[in-house]
Amino acid sequence: MNEPTQYTQYIKPVWAPPSWLFGPVWTVLYFIITVSFGTVFYKAATKQIPWVVALPFALNLVFNLAFTPIQFGLKNNILASIDILLVIGTLVWALWALWNTAPELRWVVYANIPYLMWGAFATCLQLTIAYLNK
Repeated sequence: MNEPTQYTQYIKPVWAPPSWLFGPVWTVLYFIITVSFGTVFYKAATKQIPWVVALPFALNLVFNLAFTPIQFGLKNNILASIDILLVIGTLVWALWALWNTAPELRWVVYANIPYLMWGAFATCLQLTIAYLNK
């Protein structure tokens, strides 16, 4: 079963978006992530910021990319819920670390506000789906 089909099979709250919306939203967010996270990794690689600042960005990518295989491959709502909490947690950590360490890169924090907002929404949605489909 593919992702949109599987998504339609879940019991969802009335405020859940339609499956077709996820593709366009993630296309925009992955563009933002590529540019802003890429800048952070470049600055860390060139020793302009400490690697420890880039760590939560790297972890965020790992957890973000793991979500779809967990949710739609393993079909495990509980593990996907844990993963999405790690996505939002590492994003908050990353933005906080960057804000406090590299004032010249605060644009990265601002650029990731849409990602943070969607991540918070997606976390609420995933936790609700996990609860409704237990």
